[in-house]
Amino acid sequence: MSHPLNDAALDQLFREARSYNGYLDTSVSSAQLEQIWDLMKFGPTSANCLPARIIYCCSEEAKQKLAACSMPANGEKILQAPVTAIIGMDLEFYENLPELFPHTDARSWFVGNDALIEKTAFRNSSLQGAYFMLAARALGLDTGAMSGFNNAAVDEAFFAGTKVQSNFICTLGYGDKASIFERSPRPAFERFNSIL
Repeated sequence: MSHPLNDAALDQLFREARSYNGYLDTSVSSAQLEQIWDLMKFGPTSANCLPARIIYCCSEEAKQKLAACSMPANGEKILQAPVTAIIGMDLEFYENLPELFPHTDARSWFVGNDALIEKTAFRNSSLQGAYFMLAARALGLDTGAMSGFNNAAVDEAFFAGTKVQSNFICTLGYGDKASIFERSPRPAFERFNSIL
């Protein structure tokens, strides 16, 4: 039986975690990026479809290329962050289902059904993006998830010739507390929830 995490862990993952707009001048290693994947890959997805495909922009060249596809304020964040991850979604994820979900012929559920493919890829890559952020926080890193970029331009620049499309982008590093705003409101349970 699992036991609740202690308050320090809950603070790190949720209560004290923030979306950072700037980072300290401290690098993030390739080993840390692999550690993020080695945690986030265990988060559940439909039929273990794992559609997320991540490109980590670490070099100045990659960051410049991504910043050019983003609104100016986000471009500045990308250039300043040690790493920015592009969370993409593979629209051919179902080709891996014979390996990833061998219990049944799950591939046949998707072949020729573009609407189901797109819905499944978007939903589950979004879930994986959230697992990415929690894994990074669990490893002592901070994140800043963003929209505010041209998806088509990012797809052309980073995913050309593939069936992968961008979902969202997320800066990664050790957050600079001077870059965050006062915490925005988080309403009480009864405002947005119902128990039936």
